[in-house]
Amino acid sequence: MRTIQTSVPSTVLEQPATRDRFAGQPSVSRLGERLLRAAFDQSGIDQRHTVIDGFDMTRGDGGNSGDFYDRDSGTLLVPGTRVRNELYTQEATKLYIDAARQALEADEGIGPDDITHVVTVSCTGFYQPGPDYMLVRQLGLDPRVQRYHLGFMGCYASFPALRAARSFCEADPDAVVLVVSAELCTLHVRSSNDPDQIIASSVFADGAAAAIVSGTPGAGAGLRLEAFDTALTPVGEADMAWTIGDEGFEMVLSSYVPKIIGEHIHDALGPLFSRQAALAGRPYKDVEYWAVHPGGRSILDKVESNLELRPDQLTPSREILRRYGNMSSATILFILKNILDDSSAESEEQVCAMAFGPGLTVESALMTKLSPDKAGTR
Repeated sequence: MRTIQTSVPSTVLEQPATRDRFAGQPSVSRLGERLLRAAFDQSGIDQRHTVIDGFDMTRGDGGNSGDFYDRDSGTLLVPGTRVRNELYTQEATKLYIDAARQALEADEGIGPDDITHVVTVSCTGFYQPGPDYMLVRQLGLDPRVQRYHLGFMGCYASFPALRAARSFCEADPDAVVLVVSAELCTLHVRSSNDPDQIIASSVFADGAAAAIVSGTPGAGAGLRLEAFDTALTPVGEADMAWTIGDEGFEMVLSSYVPKIIGEHIHDALGPLFSRQAALAGRPYKDVEYWAVHPGGRSILDKVESNLELRPDQLTPSREILRRYGNMSSATILFILKNILDDSSAESEEQVCAMAFGPGLTVESALMTKLSPDKAGTR
């Protein structure tokens, strides 16, 4: 992986103001308000970003927020799925293009004509011609570029995207793969007394990230993609789910998810580590960097305690959660970029990346952070 670049919309949701706005909705019960304030205050998030202009909860100054927020009464509205998806079509395209353009500009050795494959990722909206098509048209890629879209997989979807990119590069030494994830989670946030919806309202955010993967090294620091694994926990099918309703997409994210992850994380990671002779039987903390998808602060706490990691090993994950919230599949790329940008690391350091999604699905990968002129897929 030669480079990772990110993009977020300009509207910022400050967590305390957003909490107060949700807590003050007329439909929220006294119990709902207590649950809501606890969820927001314990989220580990300072701010998030949203594509809904004027939805920053402090000004309500119009923009495209009219379908989502009545600024005169301060009421959060409930638009239908069509309205939400139309805004997705408009705004997701901008984020896809911006993140991808940044990735191309950041890699001096790669130009639009060099891209052979495009893999796009999202679970928060749909349209066709889709984001893969828009990247080809607006970035001037070769019209014959191979295009793939991974849709509706959830927070772990960047892992199968990177795994596919590595496979393309292994099959063709000249392959150069552009992977772009864009998620507009706030389009589906709503006021509710339901604990699952309250948790979703307290953590989800919007953002996009793009990576370029090739079999040859780039000039800057990069990541060598070494091994991937996927696992299903024996329980949890009803605790994390993602469906489409009449009033947007509906998230099930129960409070039991951190407990399930804590109980089964060793079984999920064991096969990945056992395939690496240098890691088999060693403490997990021997892997210096950990990029763990922050579904919420409690998930990071469970991973840290159950794997006996040092607190600083999850600093990149906690920092991205604090600054950006949970951007579904794009989040892990934000964390990996944070690790790449850490200039204090040695020339080569191991990285374990992990994300969780519906099912409960656990995707994981081992990578090596490489110094400039040594980056690549292997």
